[in-house]
Amino acid sequence: MEAHKRLLLANKAYVKEKLEIREDFFQVSARVQQPEFLWIGCSDSRVPAEDITGTEPGELFVHRNIANLVVPTDFNLLSVLQYSVDYLKVKHIIVCGHYGCGGVKAAMTRQRFGLLNKWLRSIKDTYVAHKAEIELDHDLIRRTNRLVELNVIQQVHNLAKTSIVQGAWESEQRPKLHGWVYGLEDGLIREVITVDPGTEIDEVYMFEFEE
Repeated sequence: MEAHKRLLLANKAYVKEKLEIREDFFQVSARVQQPEFLWIGCSDSRVPAEDITGTEPGELFVHRNIANLVVPTDFNLLSVLQYSVDYLKVKHIIVCGHYGCGGVKAAMTRQRFGLLNKWLRSIKDTYVAHKAEIELDHDLIRRTNRLVELNVIQQVHNLAKTSIVQGAWESEQRPKLHGWVYGLEDGLIREVITVDPGTEIDEVYMFEFEE
């Protein structure tokens, strides 16, 4: 059997399973989406957002890219962010990285990866900012995993610096920001940072809003 046909068969089994549980499952889910969460995760195929959180369709609004970055010039990410915050009114934004991330590993090297090098530049900046701490550990795996955590923390801070998040904080005291890291080897999610609505950041990043 061709690989893509296996996916089509799995889809039929998925539909059958959902309908056995609830006959109107798809009619209900098609009406409207009201997710509480925006998930910004890594594109890695081993980190499926709904599976590792046990959520159903409609519970997560999902954006994924290599190494789960929040880049201030990425209009794809910013469009997802604005839609989820301003229109879907999400209450939580989760940045979820994962240990053993290939993007983070690549950012720690001097190898040339073409366009990917430009994308990974911000991780290199995080590495340089925390180089003294990271290089205290001589184990490459632990060093990489620490940079994974620091990268997630930085991306959460990047979210807080956006006018989109600050505007929602100002007007509605939401969303709460979370930084998580998923373990490929044990399947567990670890919390590394939480930022409450209205948390003060350096004034140079703060925007003024009309009252």
